[in-house]
Amino acid sequence: MPDLAWIERAPGRPYFVTDAGASWTPIGQNDAISWIEWRGLMHRSDLGAVERHLAYLRDSGVTCLRFMLEYAETGEHFFEQRAGVYNPALIQLWDDLFRLAAEAGLRILLTPLDTYFNWVRWDLHPYNTVNGGPCPDRTSLLVHPGVRALVKARLAFVTQRWGGSGTLFAWDLWNEMHPVQGEDRPDCFDDYIGDVGPFLRNLELRLHGRAHPQCVSVFGPELHWKPWLNAPVFRHPALDFANNHFYEEGTIDDPQDTVAPALAVGRLVREALAEITDQRPFFDSEHGPIHTFKDHRITLPEPFDDEYFRHLQWAHLASGGAGGGMRWPNRNPHCLTPGMRRAQRSLADFLPLVDWSRFDRRPIDVLVSDPTVASFGCGDARQAVLLLLRTKPLLPDGRVDPTSPRRVSVRVPGLEPGQHRAVLWNTAQGCEISRRAVLADADGAEITLEMSADVAVAITRA
Repeated sequence: MPDLAWIERAPGRPYFVTDAGASWTPIGQNDAISWIEWRGLMHRSDLGAVERHLAYLRDSGVTCLRFMLEYAETGEHFFEQRAGVYNPALIQLWDDLFRLAAEAGLRILLTPLDTYFNWVRWDLHPYNTVNGGPCPDRTSLLVHPGVRALVKARLAFVTQRWGGSGTLFAWDLWNEMHPVQGEDRPDCFDDYIGDVGPFLRNLELRLHGRAHPQCVSVFGPELHWKPWLNAPVFRHPALDFANNHFYEEGTIDDPQDTVAPALAVGRLVREALAEITDQRPFFDSEHGPIHTFKDHRITLPEPFDDEYFRHLQWAHLASGGAGGGMRWPNRNPHCLTPGMRRAQRSLADFLPLVDWSRFDRRPIDVLVSDPTVASFGCGDARQAVLLLLRTKPLLPDGRVDPTSPRRVSVRVPGLEPGQHRAVLWNTAQGCEISRRAVLADADGAEITLEMSADVAVAITRA
Protein backbone atom coordinates (compact mmCIF):
# COMPACT_ATOMS: atom_id res chain seq x y z
CA MET A 1 0.00 0.00 0.00
CA PRO A 2 1.48 3.44 -0.90
CA ASP A 3 2.55 5.50 2.09
CA LEU A 4 0.97 8.88 1.40
CA ALA A 5 2.52 12.01 2.90
CA TRP A 6 0.86 13.16 6.11
CA ILE A 7 -1.18 16.36 6.09
CA GLU A 8 -0.39 19.15 8.54
CA ARG A 9 -1.55 22.65 9.29
CA ALA A 10 0.62 25.11 7.34
CA PRO A 11 2.90 26.93 9.83
CA GLY A 12 1.28 30.26 10.66
CA ARG A 13 -1.14 30.04 7.72
CA PRO A 14 -4.82 29.02 7.53
CA TYR A 15 -4.34 26.21 5.01
CA PHE A 16 -2.85 22.71 4.86
CA VAL A 17 0.46 21.31 3.63
CA THR A 18 2.02 17.87 3.32
CA ASP A 19 4.78 16.91 5.72
CA ALA A 20 7.19 17.89 2.90
CA GLY A 21 5.76 21.41 2.84
CA ALA A 22 3.72 21.19 -0.39
CA SER A 23 0.30 22.87 -0.46
CA TRP A 24 -2.64 20.48 -0.06
CA THR A 25 -6.32 21.39 -0.22
CA PRO A 26 -9.31 19.26 0.79
CA ILE A 27 -11.54 18.86 -2.29
CA GLY A 28 -14.27 16.32 -1.84
CA GLN A 29 -17.67 15.43 -0.49
CA ASN A 30 -19.41 13.32 2.10
CA ASP A 31 -19.66 9.61 1.41
CA ALA A 32 -21.17 6.65 3.22
CA ILE A 33 -20.21 3.00 3.09
CA SER A 34 -23.82 1.96 2.38
CA TRP A 35 -24.31 4.27 -0.64
CA ILE A 36 -24.41 2.92 -4.16
CA GLU A 37 -20.87 3.94 -5.18
CA TRP A 38 -19.38 2.10 -2.19
CA ARG A 39 -21.59 -0.98 -1.88
CA GLY A 40 -18.95 -3.14 -3.50
CA LEU A 41 -16.89 -2.83 -0.32
CA MET A 42 -19.28 -4.82 1.89
CA HIS A 43 -18.23 -8.49 1.90
CA ARG A 44 -15.83 -7.50 -0.94
CA SER A 45 -18.70 -7.95 -3.39
CA ASP A 46 -17.22 -5.67 -6.09
CA LEU A 47 -13.89 -4.11 -5.17
CA GLY A 48 -13.19 -3.44 -8.83
CA ALA A 49 -16.12 -1.03 -9.02
CA VAL A 50 -14.85 0.82 -5.96
CA GLU A 51 -11.34 0.99 -7.42
CA ARG A 52 -12.71 2.47 -10.66
CA HIS A 53 -14.80 5.00 -8.72
CA LEU A 54 -11.79 6.14 -6.73
CA ALA A 55 -9.83 6.63 -9.94
CA TYR A 56 -12.74 8.72 -11.30
CA LEU A 57 -12.70 10.85 -8.15
CA ARG A 58 -8.95 11.38 -8.40
CA ASP A 59 -9.26 12.38 -12.05
CA SER A 60 -12.03 14.81 -11.05
CA GLY A 61 -9.63 16.66 -8.76
CA VAL A 62 -10.92 15.11 -5.53
CA THR A 63 -8.33 14.83 -2.77
CA CYS A 64 -10.39 14.02 0.33
CA LEU A 65 -13.36 11.83 1.27
CA ARG A 66 -15.39 12.45 4.43
CA PHE A 67 -16.64 9.18 5.92
CA MET A 68 -18.29 8.04 9.12
CA LEU A 69 -16.59 4.93 10.49
CA GLU A 70 -20.07 3.75 11.44
CA TYR A 71 -22.93 4.79 9.17
CA ALA A 72 -25.68 2.73 10.77
CA GLU A 73 -28.40 3.17 8.16
CA THR A 74 -28.81 -0.60 8.30
CA GLY A 75 -27.95 -3.04 11.06
CA GLU A 76 -25.14 -4.67 9.10
CA HIS A 77 -23.18 -1.41 9.18
CA PHE A 78 -22.87 -1.12 12.97
CA PHE A 79 -19.12 -1.06 13.64
CA GLU A 80 -19.67 -3.00 16.85
CA GLN A 81 -21.82 -6.13 16.97
CA ARG A 82 -22.17 -5.57 20.67
CA ALA A 83 -20.47 -2.97 22.81
CA GLY A 84 -16.70 -3.39 22.47
CA VAL A 85 -16.87 -6.26 19.95
CA TYR A 86 -15.98 -5.07 16.45
CA ASN A 87 -17.73 -6.31 13.34
CA PRO A 88 -15.28 -8.41 11.24
CA ALA A 89 -17.08 -7.48 8.01
CA LEU A 90 -16.61 -3.77 8.77
CA ILE A 91 -12.94 -4.26 9.64
CA GLN A 92 -12.41 -5.95 6.28
CA LEU A 93 -14.35 -3.16 4.56
CA TRP A 94 -12.12 -0.49 6.09
CA ASP A 95 -8.97 -2.51 5.37
CA ASP A 96 -9.97 -2.45 1.71
CA LEU A 97 -11.10 1.18 1.65
CA PHE A 98 -7.89 2.51 3.20
CA ARG A 99 -5.81 0.40 0.81
CA LEU A 100 -7.76 1.42 -2.30
CA ALA A 101 -7.86 5.09 -1.29
CA ALA A 102 -4.09 5.08 -0.80
CA GLU A 103 -3.54 3.48 -4.20
CA ALA A 104 -5.66 6.25 -5.75
CA GLY A 105 -3.78 8.94 -3.81
CA LEU A 106 -6.88 10.04 -1.88
CA ARG A 107 -7.20 10.81 1.83
CA ILE A 108 -9.98 10.31 4.36
CA LEU A 109 -11.49 12.69 6.91
CA LEU A 110 -12.91 10.26 9.46
CA THR A 111 -15.47 10.64 12.22
CA PRO A 112 -16.22 7.75 14.59
CA LEU A 113 -20.00 7.55 14.11
CA ASP A 114 -22.90 9.20 12.37
CA THR A 115 -24.86 10.89 15.13
CA TYR A 116 -28.06 11.05 13.04
CA PHE A 117 -28.48 7.29 12.67
CA ASN A 118 -27.02 6.77 16.12
CA TRP A 119 -29.93 8.89 17.35
CA VAL A 120 -32.81 7.57 15.21
CA ARG A 121 -31.75 3.92 15.51
CA TRP A 122 -30.92 4.11 19.19
CA ASP A 123 -33.32 1.26 19.98
CA LEU A 124 -31.01 -1.06 18.00
CA HIS A 125 -27.63 0.42 18.85
CA PRO A 126 -25.18 -1.75 20.82
CA TYR A 127 -24.38 1.14 23.20
CA ASN A 128 -28.00 1.10 24.46
CA THR A 129 -28.43 -0.67 27.80
CA VAL A 130 -31.35 -2.69 26.39
CA ASN A 131 -28.84 -4.22 23.95
CA GLY A 132 -26.18 -4.86 26.57
CA GLY A 133 -24.45 -1.49 26.28
CA PRO A 134 -23.62 1.00 29.04
CA CYS A 135 -25.90 3.95 28.16
CA PRO A 136 -29.56 4.16 29.25
CA ASP A 137 -30.46 7.20 27.13
CA ARG A 138 -29.20 8.74 23.89
CA THR A 139 -29.24 12.17 25.54
CA SER A 140 -26.11 11.09 27.46
CA LEU A 141 -24.02 9.92 24.52
CA LEU A 142 -21.55 12.78 24.64
CA VAL A 143 -20.93 12.64 28.39
CA HIS A 144 -21.62 9.08 29.57
CA PRO A 145 -18.39 7.51 30.96
CA GLY A 146 -19.17 4.13 29.43
CA VAL A 147 -19.76 5.56 25.97
CA ARG A 148 -16.68 7.75 26.30
CA ALA A 149 -14.56 4.68 27.03
CA LEU A 150 -16.02 2.85 24.03
CA VAL A 151 -15.42 5.78 21.68
CA LYS A 152 -11.83 6.09 22.88
CA ALA A 153 -11.32 2.36 22.35
CA ARG A 154 -12.82 2.64 18.86
CA LEU A 155 -10.50 5.53 17.93
CA ALA A 156 -7.53 3.68 19.39
CA PHE A 157 -8.35 0.61 17.31
CA VAL A 158 -8.64 2.70 14.15
CA THR A 159 -5.33 4.51 14.56
CA GLN A 160 -3.51 1.32 15.55
CA ARG A 161 -4.78 -0.43 12.41
CA TRP A 162 -5.02 2.34 9.81
CA GLY A 163 -3.58 5.51 11.34
CA GLY A 164 0.08 4.95 10.51
CA SER A 165 -0.39 6.37 7.03
CA GLY A 166 -1.14 9.78 5.55
CA THR A 167 -4.19 8.21 3.91
CA LEU A 168 -5.95 9.32 7.08
CA PHE A 169 -6.06 13.09 6.60
CA ALA A 170 -7.69 14.07 9.90
CA TRP A 171 -10.16 13.25 12.64
CA ASP A 172 -13.57 14.80 13.15
CA LEU A 173 -13.75 13.72 16.79
CA TRP A 174 -17.56 13.95 16.90
CA ASN A 175 -19.95 14.51 14.02
CA GLU A 176 -22.44 17.36 14.56
CA MET A 177 -21.97 17.97 18.25
CA HIS A 178 -25.24 19.00 19.86
CA PRO A 179 -25.99 19.89 23.49
CA VAL A 180 -28.92 17.45 23.56
CA GLN A 181 -26.39 14.61 23.21
CA GLY A 182 -24.67 15.87 26.38
CA GLU A 183 -27.64 16.31 28.73
CA ASP A 184 -27.62 20.01 27.76
CA ARG A 185 -24.65 20.56 30.03
CA PRO A 186 -22.98 23.89 29.19
CA ASP A 187 -19.54 22.28 29.34
CA CYS A 188 -20.33 19.11 27.39
CA PHE A 189 -18.41 20.17 24.25
CA ASP A 190 -15.30 21.30 26.16
CA ASP A 191 -15.41 18.18 28.29
CA TYR A 192 -15.51 15.82 25.32
CA ILE A 193 -12.89 17.66 23.23
CA GLY A 194 -10.55 18.18 26.19
CA ASP A 195 -10.68 14.49 27.07
CA VAL A 196 -10.84 12.62 23.75
CA GLY A 197 -8.61 14.94 21.70
CA PRO A 198 -5.49 14.75 23.91
CA PHE A 199 -6.06 11.02 24.49
CA LEU A 200 -5.97 10.34 20.76
CA ARG A 201 -3.13 12.75 20.05
CA ASN A 202 -0.92 11.26 22.77
CA LEU A 203 -1.69 7.75 21.57
CA GLU A 204 -0.74 8.64 17.99
CA LEU A 205 2.46 10.33 19.10
CA ARG A 206 3.38 7.16 20.94
CA LEU A 207 2.41 4.85 18.06
CA HIS A 208 3.43 6.89 15.03
CA GLY A 209 5.69 9.66 16.30
CA ARG A 210 3.18 12.26 15.08
CA ALA A 211 -0.56 12.89 15.15
CA HIS A 212 -3.23 13.56 12.57
CA PRO A 213 -5.02 16.95 12.72
CA GLN A 214 -8.24 17.13 14.72
CA CYS A 215 -11.53 19.04 14.54
CA VAL A 216 -15.15 18.63 15.59
CA SER A 217 -18.22 19.50 13.51
CA VAL A 218 -21.51 21.16 14.36
CA PHE A 219 -24.88 21.77 12.70
CA GLY A 220 -24.27 25.36 11.64
CA PRO A 221 -27.61 26.99 12.54
CA GLU A 222 -27.03 25.97 16.16
CA LEU A 223 -24.18 28.50 16.35
CA HIS A 224 -26.68 31.32 15.96
CA TRP A 225 -29.27 29.79 18.27
CA LYS A 226 -26.70 29.01 20.99
CA PRO A 227 -23.72 31.40 20.56
CA TRP A 228 -21.79 29.77 23.43
CA LEU A 229 -21.11 26.82 21.10
CA ASN A 230 -18.75 28.91 18.97
CA ALA A 231 -15.83 28.91 21.42
CA PRO A 232 -15.24 25.12 21.59
CA VAL A 233 -15.89 24.58 17.88
CA PHE A 234 -13.67 27.39 16.57
CA ARG A 235 -11.16 28.06 19.34
CA HIS A 236 -10.62 24.98 21.51
CA PRO A 237 -6.84 24.74 22.07
CA ALA A 238 -6.84 20.97 21.56
CA LEU A 239 -8.11 21.29 17.94
CA ASP A 240 -6.04 22.01 14.83
CA PHE A 241 -8.67 23.32 12.44
CA ALA A 242 -12.35 24.26 12.49
CA ASN A 243 -15.40 22.80 10.75
CA ASN A 244 -19.02 23.80 10.43
CA HIS A 245 -22.02 22.41 8.54
CA PHE A 246 -23.65 25.03 6.34
CA TYR A 247 -27.37 24.26 6.40
CA GLU A 248 -28.77 27.78 6.65
CA GLU A 249 -32.55 27.78 6.59
CA GLY A 250 -34.22 29.07 3.44
CA THR A 251 -31.06 29.61 1.40
CA ILE A 252 -28.68 26.66 1.50
CA ASP A 253 -31.06 24.02 2.86
CA ASP A 254 -33.92 24.81 0.42
CA PRO A 255 -32.55 26.85 -2.51
CA GLN A 256 -34.95 28.77 -4.72
CA ASP A 257 -32.17 30.21 -6.87
CA THR A 258 -28.42 29.68 -7.21
CA VAL A 259 -27.37 33.13 -5.96
CA ALA A 260 -28.82 33.50 -2.45
CA PRO A 261 -27.12 30.29 -1.21
CA ALA A 262 -23.74 31.55 -2.46
CA LEU A 263 -24.23 34.89 -0.70
CA ALA A 264 -25.07 32.94 2.47
CA VAL A 265 -21.87 30.87 2.16
CA GLY A 266 -19.77 34.00 1.81
CA ARG A 267 -21.33 35.48 4.93
CA LEU A 268 -21.06 32.23 6.92
CA VAL A 269 -17.37 31.78 6.06
CA ARG A 270 -16.67 35.33 7.22
CA GLU A 271 -18.58 34.73 10.45
CA ALA A 272 -16.54 31.57 11.07
CA LEU A 273 -13.23 33.33 10.39
CA ALA A 274 -14.21 36.10 12.80
CA GLU A 275 -14.55 33.45 15.55
CA ILE A 276 -11.04 32.08 14.94
CA THR A 277 -8.22 33.87 16.74
CA ASP A 278 -5.13 31.88 15.68
CA GLN A 279 -5.46 31.59 11.88
CA ARG A 280 -6.30 27.89 12.06
CA PRO A 281 -7.77 26.53 8.78
CA PHE A 282 -11.52 26.46 8.37
CA PHE A 283 -13.81 24.67 5.96
CA ASP A 284 -17.45 23.65 5.76
CA SER A 285 -17.52 19.85 5.94
CA GLU A 286 -21.25 19.46 5.13
CA HIS A 287 -23.68 21.48 3.10
CA GLY A 288 -26.49 20.88 0.65
CA PRO A 289 -30.25 21.09 0.03
CA ILE A 290 -31.18 18.94 3.01
CA HIS A 291 -34.65 20.44 3.56
CA THR A 292 -35.52 20.20 -0.14
CA PHE A 293 -34.45 16.58 -0.28
CA LYS A 294 -35.33 15.18 3.12
CA ASP A 295 -38.54 17.05 3.98
CA HIS A 296 -39.96 18.01 0.57
CA ARG A 297 -38.65 14.76 -0.98
CA ILE A 298 -37.40 16.63 -4.03
CA THR A 299 -34.16 15.96 -5.87
CA LEU A 300 -33.06 19.21 -7.47
CA PRO A 301 -32.97 19.28 -11.30
CA GLU A 302 -29.44 18.55 -12.39
CA PRO A 303 -28.70 21.82 -14.27
CA PHE A 304 -29.91 23.87 -11.28
CA ASP A 305 -28.04 21.70 -8.77
CA ASP A 306 -24.82 21.87 -10.76
CA GLU A 307 -24.86 25.68 -10.74
CA TYR A 308 -25.89 25.80 -7.07
CA PHE A 309 -22.97 23.48 -6.25
CA ARG A 310 -20.50 25.51 -8.30
CA HIS A 311 -21.53 28.84 -6.81
CA LEU A 312 -21.27 27.52 -3.23
CA GLN A 313 -17.87 25.92 -3.87
CA TRP A 314 -16.27 29.08 -5.26
CA ALA A 315 -17.91 31.40 -2.73
CA HIS A 316 -16.42 29.22 0.01
CA LEU A 317 -12.89 29.33 -1.42
CA ALA A 318 -12.90 33.04 -2.29
CA SER A 319 -14.24 34.01 1.15
CA GLY A 320 -11.27 32.36 2.87
CA GLY A 321 -12.24 28.73 3.36
CA ALA A 322 -9.74 25.94 2.76
CA GLY A 323 -11.09 24.42 -0.45
CA GLY A 324 -14.68 24.52 -1.65
CA GLY A 325 -16.51 22.82 1.21
CA MET A 326 -17.91 19.29 1.25
CA ARG A 327 -21.35 18.58 -0.16
CA TRP A 328 -23.74 16.07 1.39
CA PRO A 329 -25.24 14.76 -1.86
CA ASN A 330 -28.94 14.95 -0.91
CA ARG A 331 -29.82 13.39 -4.24
CA ASN A 332 -31.50 10.14 -5.20
CA PRO A 333 -29.30 8.15 -5.24
CA HIS A 334 -26.70 9.86 -3.01
CA CYS A 335 -24.19 10.68 -5.76
CA LEU A 336 -22.68 13.89 -7.03
CA THR A 337 -23.52 14.65 -10.64
CA PRO A 338 -21.00 14.71 -13.51
CA GLY A 339 -21.40 18.51 -13.54
CA MET A 340 -20.37 18.68 -9.89
CA ARG A 341 -17.33 16.55 -10.67
CA ARG A 342 -16.38 18.97 -13.44
CA ALA A 343 -16.71 21.82 -10.94
CA GLN A 344 -14.32 20.02 -8.57
CA ARG A 345 -11.86 19.54 -11.43
CA SER A 346 -12.10 23.26 -12.22
CA LEU A 347 -11.29 24.14 -8.63
CA ALA A 348 -8.37 21.72 -8.52
CA ASP A 349 -6.89 23.22 -11.69
CA PHE A 350 -7.23 26.76 -10.30
CA LEU A 351 -5.48 26.04 -6.99
CA PRO A 352 -1.87 26.05 -8.30
CA LEU A 353 -2.30 29.71 -9.23
CA VAL A 354 -1.97 30.59 -5.51
CA ASP A 355 0.82 29.75 -3.06
CA TRP A 356 -1.44 28.58 -0.26
CA SER A 357 1.43 27.68 2.07
CA ARG A 358 2.35 31.39 2.22
CA PHE A 359 -1.14 32.91 1.89
CA ASP A 360 -1.96 34.82 5.07
CA ARG A 361 -5.46 35.62 3.89
CA ARG A 362 -7.97 37.95 5.47
CA PRO A 363 -11.46 38.78 4.17
CA ILE A 364 -11.37 41.81 1.90
CA ASP A 365 -14.16 44.05 0.62
CA VAL A 366 -13.88 44.12 -3.16
CA LEU A 367 -15.51 47.12 -4.84
CA VAL A 368 -17.45 46.35 -8.04
CA SER A 369 -18.81 48.96 -10.44
CA ASP A 370 -21.98 46.98 -11.24
CA PRO A 371 -24.50 46.49 -8.41
CA THR A 372 -25.79 43.30 -10.06
CA VAL A 373 -22.41 41.61 -9.54
CA ALA A 374 -21.62 40.20 -6.08
CA SER A 375 -18.02 39.91 -4.95
CA PHE A 376 -16.28 37.50 -2.60
CA GLY A 377 -12.66 37.99 -1.69
CA CYS A 378 -9.77 37.24 0.61
CA GLY A 379 -6.18 38.36 0.42
CA ASP A 380 -2.95 39.59 1.95
CA ALA A 381 -0.35 42.09 0.69
CA ARG A 382 0.95 39.78 -2.06
CA GLN A 383 -1.96 37.51 -3.07
CA ALA A 384 -5.73 37.59 -3.39
CA VAL A 385 -8.53 35.24 -4.47
CA LEU A 386 -11.82 36.64 -5.78
CA LEU A 387 -15.15 35.40 -7.06
CA LEU A 388 -17.35 37.71 -9.11
CA LEU A 389 -20.91 36.39 -9.35
CA ARG A 390 -23.74 37.73 -11.46
CA THR A 391 -26.90 38.07 -9.36
CA LYS A 392 -29.32 39.29 -12.07
CA PRO A 393 -31.09 38.56 -14.31
CA LEU A 394 -32.26 35.09 -13.31
CA LEU A 395 -33.90 32.49 -15.47
CA PRO A 396 -37.37 31.24 -14.46
CA ASP A 397 -35.80 28.20 -12.74
CA GLY A 398 -33.52 30.36 -10.55
CA ARG A 399 -30.27 30.02 -12.49
CA VAL A 400 -28.26 33.02 -13.66
CA ASP A 401 -29.11 34.15 -17.20
CA PRO A 402 -25.74 34.15 -19.04
CA THR A 403 -27.02 35.81 -22.22
CA SER A 404 -26.48 39.43 -21.14
CA PRO A 405 -22.78 39.90 -20.38
CA ARG A 406 -21.56 42.75 -18.20
CA ARG A 407 -18.44 44.90 -18.36
CA VAL A 408 -17.34 45.57 -14.79
CA SER A 409 -14.49 47.24 -12.98
CA VAL A 410 -13.20 45.74 -9.76
CA ARG A 411 -10.96 47.39 -7.15
CA VAL A 412 -9.01 45.03 -4.89
CA PRO A 413 -7.76 46.64 -1.67
CA GLY A 414 -4.82 45.65 0.52
CA LEU A 415 -2.25 44.70 -2.10
CA GLU A 416 1.19 46.19 -1.66
CA PRO A 417 2.05 48.82 -4.28
CA GLY A 418 3.75 47.47 -7.39
CA GLN A 419 3.25 45.00 -10.21
CA HIS A 420 0.94 42.02 -9.73
CA ARG A 421 -0.37 39.31 -12.03
CA ALA A 422 -4.09 38.59 -12.31
CA VAL A 423 -5.40 35.34 -13.81
CA LEU A 424 -9.10 35.33 -14.71
CA TRP A 425 -10.74 31.89 -14.51
CA ASN A 426 -13.91 30.58 -16.13
CA THR A 427 -15.33 28.54 -13.27
CA ALA A 428 -17.94 26.77 -15.42
CA GLN A 429 -15.55 25.75 -18.19
CA GLY A 430 -12.62 25.13 -15.85
CA CYS A 431 -10.12 27.13 -17.87
CA GLU A 432 -8.14 30.34 -17.89
CA ILE A 433 -9.82 33.29 -19.59
CA SER A 434 -6.83 35.60 -19.61
CA ARG A 435 -3.92 36.81 -17.55
CA ARG A 436 -2.70 40.35 -17.25
CA ALA A 437 -0.37 42.61 -15.34
CA VAL A 438 -2.05 44.93 -12.83
CA LEU A 439 -0.44 47.80 -10.99
CA ALA A 440 -1.39 48.29 -7.34
CA ASP A 441 -1.17 51.66 -5.64
CA ALA A 442 -2.09 52.83 -2.16
CA ASP A 443 -5.76 52.22 -2.96
CA GLY A 444 -5.24 48.73 -4.32
CA ALA A 445 -5.44 47.38 -7.85
CA GLU A 446 -8.16 47.78 -10.49
CA ILE A 447 -9.24 45.11 -12.99
CA THR A 448 -11.77 45.55 -15.80
CA LEU A 449 -13.38 42.51 -17.38
CA GLU A 450 -16.33 41.20 -19.37
CA MET A 451 -18.40 38.55 -17.62
CA SER A 452 -21.46 36.54 -18.56
CA ALA A 453 -21.57 34.29 -15.52
CA ASP A 454 -19.18 33.79 -12.59
CA VAL A 455 -15.45 34.48 -12.81
CA ALA A 456 -12.72 33.63 -10.30
CA VAL A 457 -9.54 35.68 -10.09
CA ALA A 458 -6.13 34.77 -8.65
CA ILE A 459 -3.78 37.69 -7.99
CA THR A 460 -0.11 37.20 -7.12
CA ARG A 461 2.87 39.51 -6.76
CA ALA A 462 4.78 39.72 -10.02
